[in-house]
Amino acid sequence: MLLIPGLTGSYPDQLLPDVRTVGPDGEVFLVLPADSPAVRAATHAQDDELAVVLELTDVAPVSVPNRIRGRAWLSGWLTCVPGVAEPGRMLLRLELGEASVDDLWGAETVEPEVFARACPDPLVEHEAELLQHLHAGHGDQVRSLCSLLGDRESDAWDAYASAVPVALDRFGLRVRFTRRHGAGPAADRSFDARFEFPEPVEDVVALRRAMHQLFDAAGY
Repeated sequence: MLLIPGLTGSYPDQLLPDVRTVGPDGEVFLVLPADSPAVRAATHAQDDELAVVLELTDVAPVSVPNRIRGRAWLSGWLTCVPGVAEPGRMLLRLELGEASVDDLWGAETVEPEVFARACPDPLVEHEAELLQHLHAGHGDQVRSLCSLLGDRESDAWDAYASAVPVALDRFGLRVRFTRRHGAGPAADRSFDARFEFPEPVEDVVALRRAMHQLFDAAGY
């Protein structure tokens, strides 16, 4: 969602881009309805630049408590790119000034040059489908990964009420385990564990091999 200082009277859904892409120089292109408050603000901005923040929320594509995996903020200057989008839509360009990320591993600032050089993870287009497939069709195998947690979490298999895969990228798989502590659901406690692949995977075929290696290591 676009956060525009001083803009009042707008509903959040009016500031949600229909399309979001990254250009070759790290600029972010956004497509919004032509009557969006963001388009009007950018059109009438002084010096043809409007200071904004694009806030992105990363939500796990599986059903699990506390589904927000992280947030990112892209701050910069918004301008209109007329004559490019389809009728009734306007293309906006966000020139990046700074970026920051806050997730499981903490908060970090990302320089615009680093952002511009970054490449999408090769699994990004398949992650939601793959996580849902693992959760629905391979629940016992995912749960078996508890045997790889080492001394820190070396309880028996039946100590774990559930194991849900919540994130997947070329470097590994993240699973949210829920452990039983006493009687009743309120006594359960959850934690995330990260399982790194032997080497980064570049496609779904390599991912299958990496997942088989993980499950074999877990003794499933």
